[in-house]
Amino acid sequence: MLDPLVPPARTDASSDKETEAARAEMVARLEAAGHLRPGPVRDAFLAVRREVLMPQAYVRRSKPDETPPRWDLLDWGVPADREELLGLLYGGESVLIQHDGEPILGRVPGPRSGGSMTAMSSTVGMTVARLQHLGLCPGQRELDIGTGAGVTAAVACQIAGDAGVVTMDRDEHVTAAARERLAELGHRPTVVTGDGQDGWSPGADYDRIFVSYAVTRVPEAWPQQLAAGGLALATLSTPSPSWPGLAIVTKTTAGRAEARLEAVALGHRAGHGWKQIFLNSRFRERINATDGGSTVTTRTGPPSDEARGMWLALDHLHPGLVRNWAADHLVIGAPDCGSWVTARPGTAATWAVTVCGPRDIWSEIQDTAARWRAAGSPSSYRLHLDPGGTQWVSAGTGPTELSWPLPGASNPATAVPPQATQPSLSPKETSR
Repeated sequence: MLDPLVPPARTDASSDKETEAARAEMVARLEAAGHLRPGPVRDAFLAVRREVLMPQAYVRRSKPDETPPRWDLLDWGVPADREELLGLLYGGESVLIQHDGEPILGRVPGPRSGGSMTAMSSTVGMTVARLQHLGLCPGQRELDIGTGAGVTAAVACQIAGDAGVVTMDRDEHVTAAARERLAELGHRPTVVTGDGQDGWSPGADYDRIFVSYAVTRVPEAWPQQLAAGGLALATLSTPSPSWPGLAIVTKTTAGRAEARLEAVALGHRAGHGWKQIFLNSRFRERINATDGGSTVTTRTGPPSDEARGMWLALDHLHPGLVRNWAADHLVIGAPDCGSWVTARPGTAATWAVTVCGPRDIWSEIQDTAARWRAAGSPSSYRLHLDPGGTQWVSAGTGPTELSWPLPGASNPATAVPPQATQPSLSPKETSR
């Protein structure tokens, strides 16, 4: 029996049929795209009602570079909003749920201006792929870090059972909304407000840890809180969002943490406390105009986009680069110093390469590609987690080894003290 203070689930018959059809269509698209296969994750996505977890969501009304940015907060309870909101919730893209750290419960729908979005539900294709990789099973304990809209927590509850799931977020407004809305779905995991880098030791040891934001290194608490045979997944990135890596941490039966870093196409956004760099409209216009650039014709082209291990190495060995993925040819810039490079395919297997600025980005690409090939063209690297806190990445051996260090640990003084709400049917529990 649900807490009497929790609002009842929405039961409009026509709406239920509409959303059921939308869920089925979303799952069918994911299957057709090769993201989703038969199994517990598929079953959970067919069951989880996203409109209950996200009854309000933001849609951007301004152009990408327009300032101040403008959004509308759509509401499932407003008939005029429902069709557009249904498309947002089940279209597969990320869903924006919080503006400037606001309280999520009790908001008035309508326009917002300025500021930024501070919480979201990630793209569905990436989410299902990661959850399938996680391999969560019934009865296992899972720590879900970065609660967001509560989608991954709901899936974990569907698969493993509520008693084994802990979901945490640093924002009390996020955890409050998730607690209430998960309860509407009939789920009561442990909900924790606290800094995810510290994990949550009262619930350890965890069979699985799932992280929904990017980090620059693996916090020591995560492997420490894994059970023997456990698995943790997290996006590991630099300030550039262009070439993410997936940190895969396991713990042996002897209690030793082992890890690797895989180059992947998609990753989560940066976690709290550090910002990702980007190419603004003025910089992109300058590149398009080839302002100040010099062009050469060469038969040496850029590495393939599928050589993700090379691009991952470039991102760490030569930081500060961002790729414009919207361009129909290679465009990479360094926002801090204004350097850039473009490479366009020409005739007779040639490339027109234009470079500009104090950094020779083209030489950085070619040098990294040569080192990457010498190391065996890896797509997966060893991720070394020294008990003393040092972390580094490597591939190959001897003189052809390709390696780089990861940044030092962040200041623990910034951590938010964790506060937990245990699963309960008590009427005292009223509630991201």
